[in-house]
Amino acid sequence: VKMAGDSRFPDVDTDGSEKNEETEIVVNVGGVRQVFYGDNLNQYPETRLAELINCLSGGYDSIFSLCDDYDPGKREFYFDRDPDAFKCIIDVYYFGEIHMKKGICPICFKNEMEFWKVDLKFLDDCCKTHLSEKKEELEEIARRVQLILDDLGIDASESRWKRCQKYIWKFLEKPESSYPARVIAVLSFLFILISSIVMCVGTIPDLQVVDAEGNRMEHPTLDSIETACIGWFTIEYVLRLISSPNKLHFALSFMNIVDVLAILPFYVSLTLTHLGAKLMELSNVQQAVQALRIMRIARIFKLARHSSGLQTLTYALKRSFKELGLLLMYLAVGIFVFSALGYTMEQSHPETLFKSIPQSFWWAIITMTTVGYGDIYPKTTLGKLNAAISFLCGVIAIALPIHPIINNFVRYYNKQRVLETAAKHELELMELNSAEGKAANSKSELEILAREGKEDPFHSSRLKVSHSDTFIHLLSEEKHYRTRLQSCK
Repeated sequence: VKMAGDSRFPDVDTDGSEKNEETEIVVNVGGVRQVFYGDNLNQYPETRLAELINCLSGGYDSIFSLCDDYDPGKREFYFDRDPDAFKCIIDVYYFGEIHMKKGICPICFKNEMEFWKVDLKFLDDCCKTHLSEKKEELEEIARRVQLILDDLGIDASESRWKRCQKYIWKFLEKPESSYPARVIAVLSFLFILISSIVMCVGTIPDLQVVDAEGNRMEHPTLDSIETACIGWFTIEYVLRLISSPNKLHFALSFMNIVDVLAILPFYVSLTLTHLGAKLMELSNVQQAVQALRIMRIARIFKLARHSSGLQTLTYALKRSFKELGLLLMYLAVGIFVFSALGYTMEQSHPETLFKSIPQSFWWAIITMTTVGYGDIYPKTTLGKLNAAISFLCGVIAIALPIHPIINNFVRYYNKQRVLETAAKHELELMELNSAEGKAANSKSELEILAREGKEDPFHSSRLKVSHSDTFIHLLSEEKHYRTRLQSCK
């Protein structure tokens, strides 16, 4: 053990007479040696390397409080740390900023910076973005794991009504929780498809019937199927609302608003049909009912609740507002330019179809989007040349922003799959550690291991899962083991 005043360490400056600016030290991090000078390190006196310069006059107690080992003959400090991260961190002494190399875990790099007492403000903005993304991923994994644990756990102190609410919520909102929940999810999906098909089939004239006044109306059988579907949607929505943990958040959620819009027209139409005739003319009632029936198309959006692909597509579009804005801007500029040129070039033709520039907007739209209905077209040579150029420009304008939108979709879809897999692995690790803990606390197993002279699995597991500098407190209730979340590996 190295003690202060030991004759084996004569090079320590106990009087502090040596100038810190002229001091040269050697730092060995994971087998990689680096030489530093005091004038560089003292630019940031609050960092650990700068403290090494100043601790030389404080004796070996202060030295070993900062490093793992010290060689006084070489003035070499030893650290059992990541050498790759250290090479990036020391850039702050020479360039005033830090860039994280590709392949280094952002969370582990952040912990390394905290160990070397370097402030995160020196980390470059691009690297901070990677760090924040990694934090969000870990928080999302922790949130998913916590939700699963909440579903598995039963609080005996809760009332019977609270337990019933949780069961109904899990039964209707989480199909993966049980086999009956999956059956309910499939039934809900089928009801959505059936109601959408009935809405379309009901508009076929051959399947409609004529009432006493000679007006066409949907077939009674289709009406019955529609009523059954609306009844299912109503019961499902009411049960989910009653069992929701946060009813205000539930009511304001976009998908739940879609659910309301899917069932509300049915009841409003029913009310107008039976009561509206007394308050307004029958023709006005029928027009209002027809207008409300159009709102039934909102139920097709209910499929997004049961389709992760549709949810991913919605998120990708939300993340691609900038690209979509560029697309609309390109098209708007092209439409204005080519419609004005087309109108000007076609004025010389006696049978021109371009009567005005606003009317030419329609021609420019269907030409640049490669639709081409043929209801309006150029007849002069210059007009046809203008149409060819507008067609080519439209193809280029549409193709340019598509690639970033597809990348956003693929990135988010892959990310969701990775998070889902990571959450499952976390649960497996928690079950494994829980089983090891129970086995370790069993006296009979300890006695058998003692007689056989084997190592105690409890203590060995404790060594394996001991907390280190890479520990991340995400699941605060589970502190007796180190999981994939906490090691970030």
